[in-house]
Amino acid sequence: MKIPHPIQYQGSKRVLASTILRYLPNRFPRLVEPFAGTAAISVACAARNRAKSYWINDLNKPLMELLGLIINHPAEISNFYETLWNQQHDDPIEHYYRVREDFNRTGDHRLFLYLLARCVKGSVRYNTEGLFNQSPDKRRHGARPETMRENILGVSYLLKGKTIISSLDYKDVLLNVNKDDVVYMDPPYQGVCGDRDSRYFSGILHDEFVMALAELNTRNIRYAVSYDGRTGNKTFGNCLPKNLSLTLIELEAGRSSQATLLKRDAITVESLYLSPQLAEEVAALPYFHRKRKTEQLVLMESRGR
Repeated sequence: MKIPHPIQYQGSKRVLASTILRYLPNRFPRLVEPFAGTAAISVACAARNRAKSYWINDLNKPLMELLGLIINHPAEISNFYETLWNQQHDDPIEHYYRVREDFNRTGDHRLFLYLLARCVKGSVRYNTEGLFNQSPDKRRHGARPETMRENILGVSYLLKGKTIISSLDYKDVLLNVNKDDVVYMDPPYQGVCGDRDSRYFSGILHDEFVMALAELNTRNIRYAVSYDGRTGNKTFGNCLPKNLSLTLIELEAGRSSQATLLKRDAITVESLYLSPQLAEEVAALPYFHRKRKTEQLVLMESRGR
């Protein structure tokens, strides 16, 4: 089945979703994403009918409001996007900046879909005042309305009637999960974002996050975390500590966009950590997924974690 994705979003786990889902149970009551972004894992999970319901959360409120429209009012947002897209043809760059100004002035989340479709690398960025300030990609005009409509209807079909959408701090979400839930977390890489992440307006502190995971362990909550990573010899973020007793799965994500531009062969590898409860349930051992046509599993060499 072709997985629908209306929103191009830098950092999305769309490419890795099928591999990540190998480490979730075959069937479970609810998938919870505290750092959902565009909810690529939830969409992929729903396409495979793995969970009965979903809780999609992200601190980026306009993004969550947009996802709510996509899921619950697909025709309305599809029509709005088509009108906005058709208005750009006289001067696409100027049109983008007018829409961006209107979005920052009014907060109308319907405008956000066009901006995400047109902005550079699908990269969401805000200035210190919390205003969206990403520039347009001058090489493309965004997904055609018929393509966007197809993707929106696809997501709505998969998630409508079984999804909660919120914009809460991740710690508030984790306080309200239970043993029946499976939690997938993709917080911003500490090594990339530092103390402030331009997608979330504030940073995710490493020590606080580790404490939150330790608390989930004491409650026997099943969870998976995409956290640190590396490209060539450069690492992104701190590793999660051994005392959490997590199982590390490494996922080869391919060449980074920067490496491609520089004609280098540096490969990006992302880390997926499984909680003790989840690893035991799915019988997971540390592995390194190399990106090959056969997606062959290669036993991961110890990295001294």
